[in-house]
Amino acid sequence: MAGMADTTDLTETFSDVLMGFTLPARSARGRIVRLEGVLEQVLAAHDYPAPITHLLGEALVLVALMGGLLKGEQAQMTMQAQTQGGTISLLVCDYRDGAVRGYADFDAVRLAKLGANPSLEALFGDGYLGITFETEGRQRYQGIVPLEGDSLAAACESYFSQSEQIPTLIRVASRAGAGGRTAAGILIQHLPEGEEGRERLHVRMDHPDWEHVAILAGTTGHDELLDQSLSLEGIVWRLFHEEDEVRVQAGARISRGCRCSTAHYEAVIARFPPEEQAEMRGPDGVIAVDCAFCSRSFALAI
Repeated sequence: MAGMADTTDLTETFSDVLMGFTLPARSARGRIVRLEGVLEQVLAAHDYPAPITHLLGEALVLVALMGGLLKGEQAQMTMQAQTQGGTISLLVCDYRDGAVRGYADFDAVRLAKLGANPSLEALFGDGYLGITFETEGRQRYQGIVPLEGDSLAAACESYFSQSEQIPTLIRVASRAGAGGRTAAGILIQHLPEGEEGRERLHVRMDHPDWEHVAILAGTTGHDELLDQSLSLEGIVWRLFHEEDEVRVQAGARISRGCRCSTAHYEAVIARFPPEEQAEMRGPDGVIAVDCAFCSRSFALAI
């Protein structure tokens, strides 16, 4: 009989919490998240126009979904999109132990000419997406893929397909409403050798179990993901209620996290030679540093 196993005595999950799930019989694992309050906190650091808030919403969901695959409090996932001469010159987001942050640098004049719903190509041109996973033991794994397709999610799917050979499906949605902006997404992967964490061998994109799971997961609608009255458990149940077993487990509570501090920047500046530090100082002898992620300013008298 089909059933959903709740391994952590969860109440229903709605927003700003990452939820994991597995389909044991299909050798598949997934993550699902909806960002509301946390998203507003990140976006409040800058007066971003609508196309950028939409893009950053999608990007923050993606780093939460992908970063949530890592284990260990100090493990980190970073996603960075760069272009040469694009409307957006830099988009960077990262995830560590439930904390997300993000920032975009762009040409406001060029962006205004693109209209309300610019395409990924219009925003990035011939850009690329760099994805870096850093384990708790400081091992780094990085892949770079072209920013092609209709969305950042499509580029992330390409990363898993090309760099890690893991069949992956990602759906992400973002929109602004009367109550603010909401962004949500679901990621599901096929691990054909069985349980999560085991070595992945002989990965086949056309594996019957993966084809079955991908078809079901591909029916996920944007309205479902963004429906604030529909729990994350409810979405997973709608998709996979006919499976023999669906296991759900709460992941990290998502928070806005910026690691900037006076001590952090003092340590960074201290790495520069004295003559370069002298060039950084203003007329008052103070080194001024601005954090792009949270818009805080630091005056360093070192």
